[in-house]
Amino acid sequence: MSQPDVIVVGGGIGGLGAAYSLTRQGLAVRLLESAPAFGEVGAGIQLAPNCTRILDDYGLLDEAKSLGVVPDAMVMRDAVDGAELTRLDLRHLEQRYGYPYLVIHRSDLHGLLLRACRRAGVELVNNAKVTSYENTDGGARVTLANGETHQAGVVIAADGLHSVARKLLVDDQPVSSAYVAYRGTVPAEQPRVQAVDLSEVVVYIGPRCHFVHYGLRGGELLNQVAVFESPKALAGQEDWGTPDELDAAFEGTCDFVRDGLPYMWRDKWWRMFDRDPVMTWVHGRIALLGDSAHPPLQYIAQGAIMAIEDGWVLGEHVARNRAEDGTVDWTTTLSAYEAVRPEHCRRVLTTSRKWGELWHLDGLAREQRNVLLRARDTYDYSFVDWLYGPTALTPEEEPELFTPIPLDSAELPEPAQAVGTP
Repeated sequence: MSQPDVIVVGGGIGGLGAAYSLTRQGLAVRLLESAPAFGEVGAGIQLAPNCTRILDDYGLLDEAKSLGVVPDAMVMRDAVDGAELTRLDLRHLEQRYGYPYLVIHRSDLHGLLLRACRRAGVELVNNAKVTSYENTDGGARVTLANGETHQAGVVIAADGLHSVARKLLVDDQPVSSAYVAYRGTVPAEQPRVQAVDLSEVVVYIGPRCHFVHYGLRGGELLNQVAVFESPKALAGQEDWGTPDELDAAFEGTCDFVRDGLPYMWRDKWWRMFDRDPVMTWVHGRIALLGDSAHPPLQYIAQGAIMAIEDGWVLGEHVARNRAEDGTVDWTTTLSAYEAVRPEHCRRVLTTSRKWGELWHLDGLAREQRNVLLRARDTYDYSFVDWLYGPTALTPEEEPELFTPIPLDSAELPEPAQAVGTP
């Protein structure tokens, strides 16, 4: 087996995206996946223009659109009373950023990237569980659980939330949010689907819970996600996020949300973890990518997108730092990658946490939030320009972050006085 230029560890969306990006630059890439077969678990995923721009550059956008849905609007509603709070006109958004907002089944996106890697000649290896990483004189080496070793000029560790490679850089642990997600898809023939507009991505935000739905596979499926804070998790219990907690969490929500709960998969749930941001991703010739570097909470729907962006940025810097004989200056390439991606992803991680807090407010804070959201103009992009524009290749290209609006700036309506009250 000849030595590749690059080893990518992890066959998820981030690993496949990086392998494809680097192969496009003329590099020989070997991808090591621990599972016996490639696959992706989950349901829907949202791809904003900063991702569809990259898929278009890869020549994959038309295929992605054929597999997914290009919705007309994103709508935010109050989960308690069902009232609309604000919306994004996604067709107008596409005009602004030049690329569509797309929703797609996670397994369809994964399959699309897997097929692209096969066409491009990526060497795909299954049953290859990496247990250790080390730098060598001319590159880096990984060792598998079976004792086998693989060596290359550089190793890209796309090994997920529980990354082995991350331990080379920081001794930290995943952070539990105490929130848990239930998912489920509903076939188009079910009455539930007839009651919704499949051209909309809708999120109902409520006290310590939220509920999302949108169409998938050209409208053949309705994707639903129910997320809530687990009292058992807060109490430190091991068995948390169970179906009884799901039902209790949504008791105070509107009929439409509660009517969607029976369609959830109740034998599987996703506890929501992230990690604190780290600014060092490179250790010699070993570099983190995707969730190994920046696992986020999902509130601004950028987890898989950040991983795809990481791979694209890496490929672009390979192109900038490759000599005429094809050799890559990996020191400069990895330095350029680390100069731009950690700060962007730090912003996404911290914003995702804050956005989650905002969604789940109760009491006076919920009322203040709703007033501010209702006051927002549909065509105000000040909160997404930093995110949905072109992916920065240098720190100078990174746009300014949005300016938060304080909740206490909301002017609440005066409470109505009872008749006869002086």
